[in-house]
Amino acid sequence: MAWELVRIDLMDLIYSLILLADLLVIAYMVFIERRHPAYVIPWVLIIVFLPVVGFVLYLAFGFNYFREKQFRPKSEADRALLHRFMERQDRIVHEELEEDHAALAHVLIKNGSPVLMAERARAFNDGNEKFGALFEAIERAEHHVHMEYYILRDDRLGRDLVELLTRKAREGVEVRLLLDGMGNRMPKNRFKELSQAGGRMAIFFKPLVPFLTLRFNYHDHRKIAVIDGRTGYVGGFNIGAEYLGEGPMGQWRDYAAELVGDAVKALQFRFVLDWNYATKEGLDIGDVRYFPPVERTGAVPVQVVSSGPDSARTPIKDEYLKLLGMARRYAYIQTPYFIPDESVMDALRIASLSGVDVRIMFPDRPDHPLVYWASLSFVGQLLPWGVRAYTFDDGFIHAKTAFVDDAVSSIGSANWDIRSFRLNFETNGVIYDRELTTRNRELFEKDLERCTEITLERYRHRKLTVRAREGIARLFAPVL
Repeated sequence: MAWELVRIDLMDLIYSLILLADLLVIAYMVFIERRHPAYVIPWVLIIVFLPVVGFVLYLAFGFNYFREKQFRPKSEADRALLHRFMERQDRIVHEELEEDHAALAHVLIKNGSPVLMAERARAFNDGNEKFGALFEAIERAEHHVHMEYYILRDDRLGRDLVELLTRKAREGVEVRLLLDGMGNRMPKNRFKELSQAGGRMAIFFKPLVPFLTLRFNYHDHRKIAVIDGRTGYVGGFNIGAEYLGEGPMGQWRDYAAELVGDAVKALQFRFVLDWNYATKEGLDIGDVRYFPPVERTGAVPVQVVSSGPDSARTPIKDEYLKLLGMARRYAYIQTPYFIPDESVMDALRIASLSGVDVRIMFPDRPDHPLVYWASLSFVGQLLPWGVRAYTFDDGFIHAKTAFVDDAVSSIGSANWDIRSFRLNFETNGVIYDRELTTRNRELFEKDLERCTEITLERYRHRKLTVRAREGIARLFAPVL
């Protein structure tokens, strides 16, 4: 009997401590962080209805106390160096961009993304074509290969890449490979020969408090490659055989852009800043070996837009909002994860009400079930306003793109979700090219043949089990 009373008292104590911890978390969010109510309220609901699980989820996904300490030096260093790339921007915008696109360019310039000119730009929506071009460019490398990727799989494609980088390192080419600490799937012993050959591999982010917080946030989600400072790649493809359509999700639809010319400096700049933060090597953005002078300025204006938790601003969300605001004919969007905040939802709704043909393409099968059901709920909310939505039925769509008015293409790593807007390090390429965007629009429309439209009538008649899944998943939207 005494033992039972002790056990009951202990359980009461544990329960009281949990409630106290939950109250402290709520007070911290409301009075110290002072985040937007749209962010705070869902967290409060999760913590109230799931006291233990909610507390653990907040520590893993929502606790940002160490973010400012961890990233302030990086943010200050980035700003100090960025001004070197911001010269003559007013002249470039005036001379190189159409009047309708100047407003978007100015928004991105003020967020730290200069307009630079590419000699040419092309896009890939097939993994075999993209990696074929990337491997060929690496084969031709004479001075350096810089790569920054979220995922590197320990499979055929991943091992082929490491083998190629090792061979180039033996030839005297500088090889730097920057990977996310959680996304990388390649064991350390696979990099031994690369290291012995003179190549370097680094992990972008190591948390201050391992396994307690930041573990699920602040991923280096970028996908960047720069070869000799003259050819660069940006997009959504990670490195793995699944991106060739050989994984469990089957056929894989993704997007990447290849840039040649002066615009590659922006990708190189992004890589150098991240590499210096991770390694403290101190690569110099004034070094002509990494930022070679160009003979021709090129004809394609490009802005490389980066965002992350090291900045109070949200450049990529601003990019998406301005793209929707400038659209006059159409705005076609592809994203595997669609969990936007209210500002983006309003922009999509207003664009559609303004007569813009707004279409969203996302997967018909979940690789992350909660994310899928939450995405479906947000898409369904837009259908009454005329936004059209499609599920890609022939495999998995991982592309993160926006195409507007046969004029502007956005191709990059950022999904249309809160995580990409605020919690991950992302990079998009905004390309002002009518020929390229027209081609991208045609490929989007061709992909529609492999899609099923989610009509308003179909959505309203979805099963009760689907409604329940959506409701539960939407509750976790802040952490997805």
